[in-house]
Amino acid sequence: MTDQAVDTGGVELAESASARGRFLGRTRELKELCADIERAGLDTLAGKKPPRARVLLIAGRPGSGRTALAGELVRQVAPRYPDGVLRARLSEADGTPVPTETSARELLTALDLPTPAGAAADDLTAALREALADRRAILVLDDAVTAEQVDDLLPDTPDCLAVVVAQGPLTGISDVRPCTLGGLDTKSAVELLSRHTGSVRITVDPRAAEGLVEACQAQPAALTLAGGWLAARPQAAVADLAKQLHAEGDDTAPLPRVFRLVHASLPSAAARILRLLALAPAGHVDPHTASALAGCSVGGARTTLDDFVALGLLRAVPSPLPQYEVPGCLHPLLRALTETQDRPAELTLARARMLERTVRLLQSCRAITETDSPQAREKLLGMPRSLRFPSPRAAAEWLRIRRPALLASARLAVADGDLDTLARRLLSQLVRAMVAHFGTEAAAPDLYGIHGLVLDVAERRSLPRERAAALLNLGDLDARTGRTGEALVRYRAALDAGRQAHDPYATGRAMESVGGAHLELGDYDRATDWFGRALAERLARDERADAARLYGRIASAHTYAGRYGEAQRNWRAAAAFLRRLEDVAGHARALSELARVQEYAGRPEESLHTCQEAVGWARRADDVRLQAALHLRIADTLDHLGDPTAAGLHRSAAERMLGEELREEDEVPAEAPQEAGKEAGKEAAVEAAVEPADGDAADPAMEHAANACEIRSTPAED
Repeated sequence: MTDQAVDTGGVELAESASARGRFLGRTRELKELCADIERAGLDTLAGKKPPRARVLLIAGRPGSGRTALAGELVRQVAPRYPDGVLRARLSEADGTPVPTETSARELLTALDLPTPAGAAADDLTAALREALADRRAILVLDDAVTAEQVDDLLPDTPDCLAVVVAQGPLTGISDVRPCTLGGLDTKSAVELLSRHTGSVRITVDPRAAEGLVEACQAQPAALTLAGGWLAARPQAAVADLAKQLHAEGDDTAPLPRVFRLVHASLPSAAARILRLLALAPAGHVDPHTASALAGCSVGGARTTLDDFVALGLLRAVPSPLPQYEVPGCLHPLLRALTETQDRPAELTLARARMLERTVRLLQSCRAITETDSPQAREKLLGMPRSLRFPSPRAAAEWLRIRRPALLASARLAVADGDLDTLARRLLSQLVRAMVAHFGTEAAAPDLYGIHGLVLDVAERRSLPRERAAALLNLGDLDARTGRTGEALVRYRAALDAGRQAHDPYATGRAMESVGGAHLELGDYDRATDWFGRALAERLARDERADAARLYGRIASAHTYAGRYGEAQRNWRAAAAFLRRLEDVAGHARALSELARVQEYAGRPEESLHTCQEAVGWARRADDVRLQAALHLRIADTLDHLGDPTAAGLHRSAAERMLGEELREEDEVPAEAPQEAGKEAGKEAAVEAAVEPADGDAADPAMEHAANACEIRSTPAED
């Protein structure tokens, strides 16, 4: 099982020596930072209440230990902030700033708060500030690039603390005194070395150890690499390494000099793998990523990655799966090496291998959920063992853990522009896997970003069909989060793209969606017009099930407009189509809606007759909830007609049906009052069974937004 994509037994991750033991040095800096929390700000001195959270800024070059210092500070002051610690990284491994909406979304998710798909940055940051308004929490913002990034995320309460890590002072944030880091004190730096090398080599030649610390300018990252180099060579003296570093010259910073020395000492195959890690999405690495980049086995790649951890070249990420991270301070050094020592064609091939491996893993991740499909089982059996997942649960766990890397991989593939075919396949499989494991609603925020990437590729490559698909899916997500105006714009653009592609499905789908948007906006005339256009498309292709649904949507629009005669005619047409299709349950629901409209039109006797007919069809469909809802409607009509005795009989029948269903489904907790359970079940039955099909939520075409008109892949790609 250990060579599978996911090992359900878990793994014990290697841990670097520098990660063990207590925090080293920085005593003065910690004391000053703790004192700065209580320091009176300018507002306090002016007699005003501080409007925002106190900001502590830790500034230093990458590799100076600034993130470690922030972590130790948070550990010491955390007891004062009972609502916990929130963390966000504000730049990618390559230094690219993370969009504010992405950071705000991640922080809201950490608070278990909703993050509507496609929400604007201002809305998300406002929601974050509102969520933190009554909390006493610490916000750690690592690798900040600009003051604006930080300012947008700051809580509007002095009860919170923001610890910001950046390379230099962030002008623009008021009342902040940066704590600027240099090297460690000599004693702490020597102790950091001894954690790698052991105390003997330090004790026998303390001056050499101090000379090595001086050559590294006491920078933690440089000392970690130096200690890893010595640990891998038990026979080497500390003085030997110090001499080699001095021979490199003093014209560059210590970290690049130590890194070049470590890289040069690696076997050629390992050195090549290390350089190719610069291509890993967002600096996230796992054995499959390294294996695909280097073209080696998964097991061999994992052994090499663990060796890199011991050398201080990688960090092991605590996880049920083997996960690693390229330190941010090493990423530019790796990228510089790949540009000078690897040919562009080799790098393109490595990217292609990595994307192809990711696509196949996503295919496997989705296929494991389709256990009832012989085709999916055959596809799984045809995959190499290293790409298979032992269970759907293991596949979902892999998808959850690798989610940041997968999304970063998609962004990089689209931005690259040279591998658009692979990028399109990756996006398609990522959508399918997320929908299969998480569902459309739960994955909606990520899907919004993915469909945006699809749109970018489609527009760049002039692919109208894919453009229509992306616009439809983005429009659906906009509509579900209440941005109906934006959705309407996307649907109209999708209609133009569908016509350009001569795609009847996309064209009809877009017409129906435009009608749904107008319906939501209360423009019932335009809604019926667009539904009618979509209906004509469906009838021309003899798509009867879709035609029946559109008759229902037209009827709903007429009902809202008070045109009950037109509504009745369309519901009758829908019922007739469904009856010819032998859709018993759909026919019963159409009759139920017809009865509702007849009641609105002031024809209770006709409504009663239609309801009774619908009960018979619901009974044939074995739809208990619909039967109960119809009995309740009949009871209301009989009350209106002055027959309370018969009305009581129908209510009793409805309650009996609902009670039996609730007992079967075990929906009412044992300690809950039975009467309350019955009433809740009654309301749920009415809503589920006879809710008018007037919105996208009741439309089967809208229930599968991720699959409705996604990128069409060839059989080979699928």
